[in-house]
Amino acid sequence: MMEIRRLIGGDAESYRTLRHEALLKNPVAFSSSYEDEMYYEEQEYRQRLDSKFTYTFGAFNERQLVGVVTLVPEGKVKLKHRANIFAMYVTPSQRGHGTGRLLMKKAIQQAAELTSVEQIYLTVNASNEPAKKLYASLGFETYGADKKAMVINGTYHDEDLMVLFLEKA
Repeated sequence: MMEIRRLIGGDAESYRTLRHEALLKNPVAFSSSYEDEMYYEEQEYRQRLDSKFTYTFGAFNERQLVGVVTLVPEGKVKLKHRANIFAMYVTPSQRGHGTGRLLMKKAIQQAAELTSVEQIYLTVNASNEPAKKLYASLGFETYGADKKAMVINGTYHDEDLMVLFLEKA
């Protein structure tokens, strides 16, 4: 049974392990690299997870952290109607079972509960068709492209820019 919940500081070591896996196995999916974070201590992840200004959700399969996603609402007055999705990752053995969908739905639900948020933004590697298909199925629309967004080992990677407009009552 999959459990989806907000991560807290006590989850820092599990998060650190999964984050390092993500950066090593899917480097084109993240603007951070393993080299950027390899020396981060558990305490740095603990502070990130305990922040009142971000919402990191984890998917647990039999108490094992197998997926994560982070929602970051904008803090500036003129941008408070916006939030961003970052660091979406599901370990390969759990892909294709709806884990990513559950994580994204939880992040969207959290954004909807923040009364000021009307729009959720994310970027996705332009070649990551499974992720783009998932986001589109949840209502995200592509509104642009960031050409040569990242360069990894001399190869440029484009990103698609996507947005979800929340229905507010």
